Amino acid sequence: MPMRPHRWTPPRPTARARQTTSVPPLPPVRLLPLPGTAPEDVVVTPDGRIVTGTDDGALWSIDPTDGATEQIAQVDGRPLGLHADADGSLLICVTGRGILRLAAPGAEPEVLVDAVDGEPLAFPSNVVRDTDGTVYFSIASRRWPFEQWMGDILEHSGSGQLVRRDPDGTLTVLIDGLQFGNGVVLAPDRSCVLVAETGAYRISRYWLTGPRAGTHDHLVENLPGSPDNMYLGTDGLVWVGMVAPRNPLLDTLFTLPGIFRRLTWALPDSLRPAPARTTWVLALDLDGTVVHDLQRGGTDFAMVTSVAEHDGALYLGSLSESAVAVSTVP
Repeated sequence: MPMRPHRWTPPRPTARARQTTSVPPLPPVRLLPLPGTAPEDVVVTPDGRIVTGTDDGALWSIDPTDGATEQIAQVDGRPLGLHADADGSLLICVTGRGILRLAAPGAEPEVLVDAVDGEPLAFPSNVVRDTDGTVYFSIASRRWPFEQWMGDILEHSGSGQLVRRDPDGTLTVLIDGLQFGNGVVLAPDRSCVLVAETGAYRISRYWLTGPRAGTHDHLVENLPGSPDNMYLGTDGLVWVGMVAPRNPLLDTLFTLPGIFRRLTWALPDSLRPAPARTTWVLALDLDGTVVHDLQRGGTDFAMVTSVAEHDGALYLGSLSESAVAVSTVP
């Protein structure tokens, strides 16, 4: 696909963006090996099991105590963001398919949303469902497919969206122009819905109630790295997988004429700016204050695309590993 770069001046990185570990560091991780690769998102089901998807289209249920895995579904596409509902059903973002619903393990997934405004939903990223049946989901890019996700980051054209699906099936675009829309979290009081913008180092907020209802702003800006999937933990905090720290070369490319990014995109993968190996998660309160900043070297596990907190345990997904990692909140 031809690249149409948009020039952008990123915010000046904070000192934290240059550090490779936190104080205290993320505690050591324990790996739960998988029969597949790249568990992009992880969620915890009501019975305490972990669910994730791998790049072969399989959905896995994992016992966090002994790591035993059970395949619960197979989809035609790449599973990305997930939502585990109280009734045991799952919502699954699937590349090329849209938003699917799995009523129960072993059932045939059904399509919930496959198009928005007549445009096929090719790159849905993350999804959450309210108790009344309202679904909120993000679209990472309407120009680039999942396999070329780095193209969207480099182009910085802002083709991502946050969308609401009402119980009657009506779809409404709440925010347009997201820079790689990613993780989605609904506030417990239903006052707002949050969406991560991986390509802009920020988390945006769409107000659902109160005097600002129908408008959006930013919960937090100028993060020291790129936020990915998000999860509302049992501790009431918003947990954020930090897929990579800020890349100085990439930040410089954004400020230069677009020809430099076109040339960069034409290079072999091995020569393009790549995410540094690190294991990193953040936890924020609903005011945007960082409560936990936990990072360690990426020797054992890296490219954290998701983190789910449950009763003090942290379950980490990745786009590059063949396991789910388990750690704890210090």
